[in-house]
Amino acid sequence: MSTRPLPLDGITVVAVEQAVAAPFATRQLADLGARVIKIERPDGGDFARGYDTAARGLASHFVWCNRGKESLAIDLKDPRGLAVVRRLVADADVFVQNLAQGAAARLGLDATTLCAAHPRLVAVDISGYGADGPYAHKRAYDMLVQCEAGLVSVTGTPGQPVKAGVPAADIAAAMYAFSGVLAALLRRATTGLGGPVEISMLEALTEWMGHPLHHRMHGGETPTRTGLAHPVIAPYDAFETADGEHLLLSVQNDREWRRLAEQVLGRPELADDPDFATNTARTAHRERTDAVVAEVLATLTTQKALAGLDAAGIACARLNTVADVAAHPQLAARDRWREVESPVGALRAMLPPITLPGGAEPRMGAVPALGEHTEALLRAAGMTDEQTAELRRDGVIA
Repeated sequence: MSTRPLPLDGITVVAVEQAVAAPFATRQLADLGARVIKIERPDGGDFARGYDTAARGLASHFVWCNRGKESLAIDLKDPRGLAVVRRLVADADVFVQNLAQGAAARLGLDATTLCAAHPRLVAVDISGYGADGPYAHKRAYDMLVQCEAGLVSVTGTPGQPVKAGVPAADIAAAMYAFSGVLAALLRRATTGLGGPVEISMLEALTEWMGHPLHHRMHGGETPTRTGLAHPVIAPYDAFETADGEHLLLSVQNDREWRRLAEQVLGRPELADDPDFATNTARTAHRERTDAVVAEVLATLTTQKALAGLDAAGIACARLNTVADVAAHPQLAARDRWREVESPVGALRAMLPPITLPGGAEPRMGAVPALGEHTEALLRAAGMTDEQTAELRRDGVIA
């Protein structure tokens, strides 16, 4: 049986992008088969290239978000450079940009302008706070948006709010941009028309705040920060085992509490004790509930505790480190790791979470060096070697 092609084979994307939100969105498109042309500044490129050198000399953010792309290093402030990009956009299916608010419009590269000139084009504007309103021109780094969207207010311990350990606002915007592109391409397939797509980091992350937001807006109290615990479920927390590791367990209902009390804690009487028999009672007596669980788990090795909890049907998990995740047995058993080429050699990366059984494996292309594809792209755009040499001499390309 022949393998189905990747769903975005034949789709060309041009992206004027930086940092995480737009690059992570277009990387999803590249993984699914799209050709992604990444426009970068000649003097250093996407500034995420300089965030760190952890990936064998490359920036870990850049490696994560930019595999499978072609890098065109060109100065958009020079009319000759801007003309090249406009020529590429004219032949593209999708355009994505996340420049500072107003910058794309000044260049004529905003979604509204481009879609008016190219009706079949899907053009995406990603911004921090949206195109209008009092926050439109505020700087919108991930941590700032996490604060504005209230995520920080519900993350952390009672005494200390903390930001998420990953760029949640960037990722939220990226994934809505990705799905927005797919939806717009589907609409184009039936109507022949593309159109603008607008994504705001604030709106994307506020959508992810759904539970605490709806809880508060519709009459509930503002959720409190509870660390790893759950504000309305007990026991639901991390507990230390005899060998110093931590396991998180979650009892979702009273039937599970009975199984935990009888099969793991060895305290069957707790299943009917009015101070513990219901979740409401356990939450009201959270300290005592947690103390009972902690006392028993502290006597068990991690393996024995996990085996007992799994046998009793209690939801549980190791509190893994990042190194633990890189060696996770489930990811290994499902063969989720691949090697991606880069300017410093092969780098390990995980297969994209979207799995299409019976189809071609995601196209995990190389991480590009800055300007690696500049000359080839200019040649394809109709430029002569003499014109390319002139642009290089003038610092318009790299």
